[in-house]
Amino acid sequence: MDVAINALPFLWEGLLVTLHVSALVVVIALAIGLVLGLGLTYGPRWIYWPIRLYSDILRGIPVPVLIFAVYYLLPVIGWNIDGFTAAVSALAAFETARVLEVTRGAIQSIHPGQTDAGQAIGLTFSQRMIYVIFPQALRRFLPPWINSVVDTVKGSSLVSFVSIVELTLAIQQVIGRTFEPMPLYILGMAIYFAINFTLSTASRRLEARFAYIRE
Repeated sequence: MDVAINALPFLWEGLLVTLHVSALVVVIALAIGLVLGLGLTYGPRWIYWPIRLYSDILRGIPVPVLIFAVYYLLPVIGWNIDGFTAAVSALAAFETARVLEVTRGAIQSIHPGQTDAGQAIGLTFSQRMIYVIFPQALRRFLPPWINSVVDTVKGSSLVSFVSIVELTLAIQQVIGRTFEPMPLYILGMAIYFAINFTLSTASRRLEARFAYIRE
């Protein structure tokens, strides 16, 4: 146990990197994914097909392969980026594809009669979105989106593939010096559990917060 306690300062630095990567990926993916999800649902055909192609390709590529592709292929075309930027870009691109599909699914799950009713009382497209569709879609968007956020926190360990020292790699480096893996892996599991349990608890509170919304 002393090994785990002595390693805490070093693991703390790795944890900060994990949280930094996760926050960046979640914010970027949410902002772009919502826009692309709306484009996929309501956009014209010339917008629909590029977004559909992007989603299908990104979700069909394993994330480690995507990280290596960004890290090694971009310099070939003259775009040199550091490992941290490459890893965050790859994770954000993958997560964006998930968010846009969650957005599309949440919106399309609303019965078309809701849109027809809005049109019947003279609401514009924007008004129908703000007052009719979005409030109902939000309840259906939150659970899968929170799940994807939890997956992002766990998947942030993949940035170690390009030598970024996050929590998992920090644990492995300490184990390499102490040769005592058990207490450090138990500590690592406890830290990841604490983060994701907090997210799950927040998710349940958000779902309860918007549970009053009914179709």
